[in-house]
Amino acid sequence: MTSHDPALPASGDGPASVERLAAALRRDAADLEVYAQVLTVTLADALPPGSVAVERRRTMADRLAGREGRVDRVDVSLGEQRLLLNLSGGRPSGEICKEVRGVILSRRPVPLDEWVRELAGAIAARAESDAQARAALERLLLGG
Repeated sequence: MTSHDPALPASGDGPASVERLAAALRRDAADLEVYAQVLTVTLADALPPGSVAVERRRTMADRLAGREGRVDRVDVSLGEQRLLLNLSGGRPSGEICKEVRGVILSRRPVPLDEWVRELAGAIAARAESDAQARAALERLLLGG
């Protein structure tokens, strides 16, 4: 028998677990630079390779110091759903798209909270069947 941390989503937890995950994903949203770093690392760990694309803006100082630069845009592809988050300009803006065979059929601009809820639902669903995604989710929720 396996133990289950009540803070983590499990099969059948439904909307409550997604809300806990969404809260964890929003935890650092006040500082967009920190938020972008946490979000991209978490997504890279929790989702299959190739599902997450990150666009960065590198200043000359970043290049000289060997830094990656600031995250400008996060693009998450999950089957027919594509979640885009634009972090440039100081105010994040989200977009949820339906994509079939590389063609975007619809685009819907959404506020950050809705974008995070959609992403949380997708990660929670993935974590139910994938041990690596579940471990990444545990690190996010437990702050580690």
